[in-house]
Amino acid sequence: MFEGKVAVVTGGVRGIGKVICEEFAKAEAQVCTIDLLPNDYYVGDIADEQVLRDFAVKVLQDYGKIDFLINNACVSRGGIENSSYEDFLYVLRVGVAAPFMLAKLFKDHFNPGGVIINISSTRDRMSQPNTESYTACKGGIAALTHALAVSLAGKVRVNSISPGWIDTTGTQFESPDMAQHPAGRVGNPHDISAVVLFLCSDKAEFITGENITIDGGMTRQMIYHGDHGWTYSGK
Repeated sequence: MFEGKVAVVTGGVRGIGKVICEEFAKAEAQVCTIDLLPNDYYVGDIADEQVLRDFAVKVLQDYGKIDFLINNACVSRGGIENSSYEDFLYVLRVGVAAPFMLAKLFKDHFNPGGVIINISSTRDRMSQPNTESYTACKGGIAALTHALAVSLAGKVRVNSISPGWIDTTGTQFESPDMAQHPAGRVGNPHDISAVVLFLCSDKAEFITGENITIDGGMTRQMIYHGDHGWTYSGK
């Protein structure tokens, strides 16, 4: 379906990003990934502007144009209890500033039908304690998505995906872990990659500026003490 298309994927060595790269390759796209970890295309830290510029130059020298930009890479460096100012800024550089800059560097080099997909998280609207760096980053990328969709209207469609609990380790989960999801199971990276490829296809040509939640229904389930076996025993 994507024969001859060029897909740029950040953070493509492990987890969700790895599966996205694999699925694009199976669909006969050319995949250009950038990651801190060793890979066969480009190794570098996307928190560094010059790295982003050098990476974009390589992609455009190799292929001239691109079709898809998947901003997947992100990190966490804790929150209010242990994140320094520099830690917090580093996470924002990786997860918000880098996607913005890559969109800027590639915006005039998309083939017709170009697509940007930003990987956000259900943490763009909910949190655990001491997760401010990651949560702020994911809220930022979700908002950046609709801003880019408007700015790039008529040139590039821009959408984001908010995964919930996605297991990247092949863990066998206990029944309560499964049952707390209305869908009846924990997610896996293929749940995300399938939607990425759909949003990049012609079937999604009327979808832009959207954030699609893929979490097995967890953020839709209301929780009350004593309801459906839920009990509160915290402070």
